[in-house]
Amino acid sequence: MKRLRAITRNGTALVVALVTLFPIFWMLSTAFKPPKEIYSLTPHPLPTRPTWANFANVMNGSVIGMPYWAFLRNSLVVTLSSVVVSSMVALLAAIAVARFRFRFRTTYLIMLLIVQMLPQQALVIALYLDFRGANLLDSLFGLTLVYIAFSLPVTIWMLRNFVAAVPRELEEAAAIDGAGPLTVFFKVLLPLVAPGLVATSVFAFIFAWNEFVFALTFIGTDTAKFTLPIYVTYFFGKGGADWGAIMAASALFTLPVLIFFLVVQRRLRAGLLAGAVKG
Repeated sequence: MKRLRAITRNGTALVVALVTLFPIFWMLSTAFKPPKEIYSLTPHPLPTRPTWANFANVMNGSVIGMPYWAFLRNSLVVTLSSVVVSSMVALLAAIAVARFRFRFRTTYLIMLLIVQMLPQQALVIALYLDFRGANLLDSLFGLTLVYIAFSLPVTIWMLRNFVAAVPRELEEAAAIDGAGPLTVFFKVLLPLVAPGLVATSVFAFIFAWNEFVFALTFIGTDTAKFTLPIYVTYFFGKGGADWGAIMAASALFTLPVLIFFLVVQRRLRAGLLAGAVKG
């Protein structure tokens, strides 16, 4: 029975892995195929004549008149700015919620949950009118503010658990030894909460990197400030879709996310495990 359960469990994991990885495999395979193989009635799992033409078409930006690097720079600026700012603000808010008792504290936590339940697309029109009045349309700064606002509720709620898991005795012992509030924060609390900070930043990174609706709405007229999700849509034309370029752009779009995960994977694993226990 143990062997049967092990075989069943491993077989199920293998099937899930194959189903999950197949779209990625097909994306990479199509990215290297010439148009004749892409539109062939007989599909080939691997390209018989690999080509870099699709990647060259994406990189030179001929479809929109701007190179790929301009859109990559815009996406990196918006994403990294929103991740850093939202993580810093969320950490301070999580410390306040986890360490202090104040009026309407429970109401504040409930409001965080309610805000997460609201569909983001329902706020597009209201935010558009507000940002137009504040002259923040066609601005990467305004788009960053939107991403920070939507990332804060989930990051505050998650970081609250990580801060609450740090024993108060450590901070009290440091204070008794003469450490001030800033020393306690940077030398004691921050190193212990750092894995959780990395784990929560992943969610903010994925949201800001993949977001399309708000980027298209708030930066719909300034081509120079487009982000990568908008750039990918330009390969869908009225006469059809350039699937080779679309898959090449998708592969390039996925690469920074993979690099980010490789950089933070160790601390991410530690953060997820730390969030699984309490006290």
